[in-house]
Amino acid sequence: MKKEYLKNKTHIYDKLFSLLKGGGGSIFLVDTLFSLNFVQLLSLGIRPFSKPKFRKINSWTASKHWGLYVTLSKLLNQVEVLASGDRIPADENAIVFANHQEMTDIPVLLFLAKQKQRLGDLKWFAKYPIKYVPGVGWGLMFLDCLFVKRNWSQDKDFINNLFSKFKKEDIPLWLISFVEGTRITDEKLEISRKFARKKGFFLPENVMIPRTRGFAASVKGLREHVDAIYDITIGYPEGVPTLLQFIRGYAKKIHIHIRRFPLAQLPEDEEQLKQWLVNRFEEKDQLLHEYKLNGFFSKNTREV
Repeated sequence: MKKEYLKNKTHIYDKLFSLLKGGGGSIFLVDTLFSLNFVQLLSLGIRPFSKPKFRKINSWTASKHWGLYVTLSKLLNQVEVLASGDRIPADENAIVFANHQEMTDIPVLLFLAKQKQRLGDLKWFAKYPIKYVPGVGWGLMFLDCLFVKRNWSQDKDFINNLFSKFKKEDIPLWLISFVEGTRITDEKLEISRKFARKKGFFLPENVMIPRTRGFAASVKGLREHVDAIYDITIGYPEGVPTLLQFIRGYAKKIHIHIRRFPLAQLPEDEEQLKQWLVNRFEEKDQLLHEYKLNGFFSKNTREV
């Protein structure tokens, strides 16, 4: 099914106003990012004497910076994120996965994390080259995020060592993963459908078959540390916005549907874990199909 993008504004005054807002907000966020990077660098002087204080400083910088994304989105662009489904507590460790349509999905998850006061606890799976990007990549390195090469033989030791650290030092976390591995496009969806036919999976229309190995490793490696899995489905009622459209305020309303699964209820067998994730994406595919027909996941929503 072809991805439906959000349409751009056509009136010249709307274009200029949105450009001014988006440009001004972006400059402010970039300046703030590099300022907080400097604070992170200074925190290295504390690390040899107190790892908890080092983490606390870096958690604070993440919370402040990502919190600005949410605040500016609400104040400048009047973005409204509406949630349906399960309610989640604010004080538990979780593995969080979501469908991935555009970079805009990232700030949407920030809305939820801010509401639950967990912005400083976010750990992201990110592509390995991002760690070398000034500002963003440098900041994520200080937060113990997982930079992966998508080659399990090369990634597994790094990932398992980091999971051991999370458990040993009792580090609070929301581990965020877009388990489809990349943003969905028509071409990538067709590749995913071919893979599904080969493996005997469902034929996806609105999502791609998830990459299950990293998810299974996360559950296995963090089972004694994580309380639940959050399955987030993101929907855009007017079409999927690009990140630039989001920054310029074109997307006003976004829906998320939340499903919470206690980790104790998940299977322990690796192959069963992988199939569990595929089953969730089969349900997510149907949920998005109904969303496109109705324009909502549920009529019972709450603001995030």
